[in-house]
Amino acid sequence: MLTTTAGAVKGAEEFISISLQSLRVDTMLDFDLYIRIEGDYVLYRATNMPFSEKTRQLLLEHKVENLYVSSKNRDGYQKYIETHIQDIIDDDTIGETAKATILYETAKLMIRDIFIKPAEIKNMERGMALVETSVLHSLKNRNAFHNMLRVMAFDYTTYTHSVNVCTFALALAQFTGIDKPDDLRRLGVGALLHDVGKTRIPESILLKKGALTPDERKLVEKHPQWGFEIILETDLIPHESHYPILQHHERECGSGYPHGLKAGEIHPYGKIVAIADVFDAMTTKRVYRHAVDSFPALKEMHEESDAFDKDLLNQFTRMMGAQGGNP
Repeated sequence: MLTTTAGAVKGAEEFISISLQSLRVDTMLDFDLYIRIEGDYVLYRATNMPFSEKTRQLLLEHKVENLYVSSKNRDGYQKYIETHIQDIIDDDTIGETAKATILYETAKLMIRDIFIKPAEIKNMERGMALVETSVLHSLKNRNAFHNMLRVMAFDYTTYTHSVNVCTFALALAQFTGIDKPDDLRRLGVGALLHDVGKTRIPESILLKKGALTPDERKLVEKHPQWGFEIILETDLIPHESHYPILQHHERECGSGYPHGLKAGEIHPYGKIVAIADVFDAMTTKRVYRHAVDSFPALKEMHEESDAFDKDLLNQFTRMMGAQGGNP
C-alpha cells in the first residue's frame, strides 16, 4: 500500500508531471513528491528524504509511472535532473523513448531559464552541458533523432522552438557527415541559442496574431544581431557557435537579414540552422496560423530555390523521408 504523508493539496497550486524513471535510486530529493489520487495531488515523499529502491519498487507495484512536483519546486527538480541527466541517458533499463522525453523536457525548462536571464554565465554553462549530453547520446544511439522526433512538441513556444531547431540541426549535421563531437557541440549550442535575441522584443509583437507593421518588422529583424551581442557579453560561447545566432535568417540569394549575406558568405552552421529554423516554424502550430505537414513544408522550401543551400536542403529532405516515408 502506498503511504502518503499529508492530505490532498487544495487551491490553485500548479504541478508538473515527472517520470518515475527520471528519479535516481539512493539520491536525496530536495523537492516534495506528489502522487495523484482521484484527481487530487497528495504529498507522497517530503523534501530531503532519500529515494530508495524500495520506494521505486513500491511505486512500480502500484503501476505509478508518473509523479508530480509543485511548480514552486520546479527549479529544484530541474537542478536535480541536470545533475543526473548523464546517468539517466546511460541507464540501459530506461527505454529510449523515455530518455528522449526526459531530455526534451529538461531542455525546454532549461532554455526557459536562459531566456529569462540570457547573459547569466551559469545559464550558458547549463546550456552547453546539456548540448554535450545530447551530442554524445546521438553519437552513441543511431535512433536518437527518431526518438526525439516522436516526443517533440509542435505547439509553438520560443522554448520548444529552440529545442526543436537544435534537434533538427544536429540531426542534419550528422546526416551530412559532420561527426566530430566538438563540431557538433559548437553547432548545437548556437542552434539552441539561435533566438536568444528575441528576449529584447516585447511578447506583444512576438505573439501578435495579425501582420506586423513596418516598424515592428524592423524590430524583429534585429534579433540575430541582439542575440550575437548577448552572447558576447558572457565571453563563454565558442566562436563557431556565434554563426547560427547571427546568420539563421540570412539567405543564399542575399535577401535575408541582418546583413544581407550571400551563399559564400554564410557559414555552414548558419545554413544548417536556417533550414532547421524555417522547417520547425512552418510545421509548428502558431497563434496566427495552423501548422503545415512536413512534406508540404519541404515542398514549399524547395520552391524557394534561391533561399537555402540546395545540397543541404536535399539532404534534409532525404533525412526526413527516412524518418517518416518518402516525400
